[in-house]
Amino acid sequence: MRDARKIFNDWLEYINNSDVESLLNLYDFKAILIPTFSNSILNTPDKLREYFENLGARDDLSITVDEETLIIEDFENHISSLSGIYNWHFKINGMLRKFEARFSYLFDLSREKPILHHHSSKVPEKL
Repeated sequence: MRDARKIFNDWLEYINNSDVESLLNLYDFKAILIPTFSNSILNTPDKLREYFENLGARDDLSITVDEETLIIEDFENHISSLSGIYNWHFKINGMLRKFEARFSYLFDLSREKPILHHHSSKVPEKL
């Protein structure tokens, strides 16, 4: 059985390599994604595919993680959560941009497709 950090590392690798098929294989059929770059809540495999295909088409797409922010919690019955801050990087109109985002995952480590819930949002400006 994989652990939360291994699944997250796989997710990062698939994003950084624009490997949409492998990425989608991490998400449970009923997974919910509240994505960084959409105002919709995505709750079907087709919606997740469309989002990640569009995102994967961005020039120089990559993610880096602020390792100091990672929090992993293990619960009963193979349930784990992982939260933190990552930075999306990609080009817009030829200029490389960076978007800081906070994220959380809920995993069922006993499942072949362990991601049950994934929320990611741009870090807001402090008031």
